[in-house]
Amino acid sequence: MGGVTAASLAPILLVLGDEELLATRAVTEAVAKARSVDPDVDVREYQAGALVVGEIAEMLSPSLFGGRRVLVLRAGQDARKDLVAALLAYAKNPDPDVQLIVLHLGGAKGKAFADGLKAAGATVVPAAKLKGHRDRVAFVRDEIRRAGGKCTDDAAETLIAAVGNDLRELAAACSQLMADTDGRIGADTVSRYYRGRVEVTGFTVADAAMVGDVPAALEALRWALHVGVDPVPIADAIADGVRTVARVAAAGRGDPFQLASTLGMPAWKIRSAQQRARGWTPEGLVEAMRAAAECNAAVKGGSDDRAYALERAVFSVAAARQGGTR
Repeated sequence: MGGVTAASLAPILLVLGDEELLATRAVTEAVAKARSVDPDVDVREYQAGALVVGEIAEMLSPSLFGGRRVLVLRAGQDARKDLVAALLAYAKNPDPDVQLIVLHLGGAKGKAFADGLKAAGATVVPAAKLKGHRDRVAFVRDEIRRAGGKCTDDAAETLIAAVGNDLRELAAACSQLMADTDGRIGADTVSRYYRGRVEVTGFTVADAAMVGDVPAALEALRWALHVGVDPVPIADAIADGVRTVARVAAAGRGDPFQLASTLGMPAWKIRSAQQRARGWTPEGLVEAMRAAAECNAAVKGGSDDRAYALERAVFSVAAARQGGTR
């Protein structure tokens, strides 16, 4: 905030766009700047659609007590015509002690209001949703830079692949990375940090165990527990995985769409269960059901070590598939 003076505060700020994170941040930063000039600044927020001209006249008139004011007008596109006219008239000669911040979605609705504010010299802060992948890469790099770090394009790409496109989640991920690293962020840093971050559920664990991939099942299980997935749905997913394969295997190798009504489950679930059923014997499935039942009893019965019960179930299910027993 160094160097912020009353003269450097824009009298009218138009926050234009439909990306909530960017719009909220623009308001937060503007208010923080105003507070650095005057810690006692009077900040008021209004919904444009619910505001009448009389109220706005009072808000924008010079204060009897002096002091700075910030007026935040949300959903500017909903403002009625008389309110728009009053605000555009005010914008031609704004009060230097008042900062008017108008948020506007930037679409066709209320376009004349946004255009009028621009024509009157409002400072425009873009807050449109980021359209392309390049924009999101730039956003991630900028987030890390704002926090005092450095981030390569590759690292930003890897982070987007792990977290997804939601800006709030990307912003949170950037601040988490900055908190947990030295701030020099390359693709390897992100990969190490987010390995397996891609959504892990009990079904990820169950699917890997059912095809006998113990390392993948254990990695998914440990990650799920680490990020706070409850052990009960994981135990349920393992039991459901075994039960589904057993029912589908017993029904024979029919067409998934024809089997769907008989088995009372969707065709996609039958198709994936048919793939996982390969390599299972009826005896192996009985053994796996026993292991899943024991795991369920331990996890739901308040076993002292529910993580161990789940790990043991993974080993037992995979062993049952090999035809062995544990």
